[in-house]
Order: sequence, then C-alpha cells, then structure tokens
Amino acid sequence: MTIDALIASRLLALRQARGLSLAQLAEVSGVSKAMISRVERVESSPTAMILGRLAAGLGVSLAQLLTEDKEEEAVRRLRKRAEQAVWRDPKAGYLRRQVAEREPDNGIEMVEVELPRSARVAYPQWSGQPYRQRLWLVDGSLRVEYGDEVFELEPGDCLDFGVDRPVAFKTLGRSACRYLLVVWPG
Repeated sequence: MTIDALIASRLLALRQARGLSLAQLAEVSGVSKAMISRVERVESSPTAMILGRLAAGLGVSLAQLLTEDKEEEAVRRLRKRAEQAVWRDPKAGYLRRQVAEREPDNGIEMVEVELPRSARVAYPQWSGQPYRQRLWLVDGSLRVEYGDEVFELEPGDCLDFGVDRPVAFKTLGRSACRYLLVVWPG
C-alpha cells in the first residue's frame, strides 16, 4: 500500500468512526470538502499543512493519519530504519519518519523530521485529545512559533510544547534542519 493510499484509508476510517460527513470535517478542519474527497480517493497527495488541519479537526496526532492502526499488536523492541514509515510533503519537501509508532499503553511515539532549507510548515491548534511534544534539534537552525511565543533553536536545544496553540516550524540559515519529536498524550 502506498503512503497516499494509507492516508486515504486512515482518513476515511477516522472520519467515519467520528460520524463526520465531508462537510462537517471540512468545517472543523478548514480543508475544503473537495480536497478531503480527493485525498480519500487517492487523487491528491496532501501537504503537511493539510494533514495537520485534518488531524487537528479529527482530534488525532499526525501519526494516526500516517500509520496503520496496530493497537492490538505489542510494541516491538527493535524497529529497523527500513521498517519505519516515511512520508514526504509533496509541496515543501518536508520528510517525516515514524521512528516509533504510538504505544497503545501510554501513547508515546517518536518522529524524525527533516525540514528543507527555507521551508516553513504551520499547523493549527488541535481540537479533541491534546498532546505534548518535545523537540530535540539535531542539525541546522530552527524557529518554532508556538502561539505568540517564538523560539530559535540550535543543535542540541530541546523545546517542550503542546498542540493547544497554532505552531509553525521554519528553517533558519542556509541549510536544512533535522529534529526528533517525542509525542505523548497531554
């Protein structure tokens, strides 16, 4: 299954599980009915911003749109790099690797992000189940806009924040940046 097909099936399943029509999801997410329909029919590859809005509207993490629902499986001790789900934003080139899937007992997950030079990815405030994130910058320079607060990070810096406000990530300088996100229910 391609990543776009996986996103389509997860989006449809999550929307239906919440009893939302296309119009209702469009209203709460700010994504048009036409775009949601195209994503669900695997006719369009969504950007990070669209995925973020859809996840926020559904009240789920991005991982729940990008990975299969494996709640019944035990967490494996070793996840080889080749087994980690990867998704690339077709517009910004943003790369997201699901290092560790959401653990069913505590909801913790790990995500590696590579953000190209001069890229900016913004997400709305999430609705529904809130969660926290801890970002550790590995390479490059990064600006994080968390509501009205602005943080500029250098390699080794660590930032703790939630999804209770809009958040945006912007690379600074002449190179890409890479960071690790640890996400857990808040």
